[in-house]
Amino acid sequence: MNKPKMVIFDYGHTLLYEPNHSPENGNRAIWKYVKSNPNNITFDEFNRTDMELFAKVKDQRNHGIEVHEHCYLKMILDYLGIELSVSIPEAEKIIWYGISEGAKMPYVEEMLQFLDEQGIRTGVISNLCFSGEALQERLNRFLPNNNFEFVLASSEYVFPKPNRMMFDIALKKAELEPSEVWFCGDSIAADIIGARNTGIFPVLYNGETEEENDPMKKINDGIKVDFEYLYIEDWRDFIEILKGI
Repeated sequence: MNKPKMVIFDYGHTLLYEPNHSPENGNRAIWKYVKSNPNNITFDEFNRTDMELFAKVKDQRNHGIEVHEHCYLKMILDYLGIELSVSIPEAEKIIWYGISEGAKMPYVEEMLQFLDEQGIRTGVISNLCFSGEALQERLNRFLPNNNFEFVLASSEYVFPKPNRMMFDIALKKAELEPSEVWFCGDSIAADIIGARNTGIFPVLYNGETEEENDPMKKINDGIKVDFEYLYIEDWRDFIEILKGI
């Protein structure tokens, strides 16, 4: 292994995670901002419709297409005839923080500080329906000293990982060759295979959180690969590996 000039990270369960994740709580958070509801839609009707429609949106990701949260919100609000007292970008953030306040993965700040001290550049690529702006704000809130050169959300690039589109865009932004970059993420299907197919060295991060019955622990069940990648469970181990190169 060669020491990377840049390390790019996934967002969810890699840099931050979302304890007590609840889409219904996100809907309750935005329901407080309903300004006009001429059809007298109840919260239960709104919540049920959202769950049904979002299931269809998630199915599109399984087919390799991402739907932007702003477009989704406009669709469901207009469909139900509901008007909010806040803008769509504001609503997006209210919903996301309602779903989960968020939390840092253990030792992530120490790891990012080490990379900065070593002159190793950093960036983020995330499969996410929320906007890149909302993701940037969330990262800055929890990791205020980050030096991410770019934050790419699949919502703004149509094709989620493992499609190589965002990986290629990241390389162009960084002006680096694939061999000069590592990608760290928690999903074999999206992150490890996606990075490998782009020529970027993959790092599978399987860190523990304080959340009981962590829903992310099963995402790699049954997936096997036959190429080299680095496996770590603690960002402190990642630091030691880089020190040894």
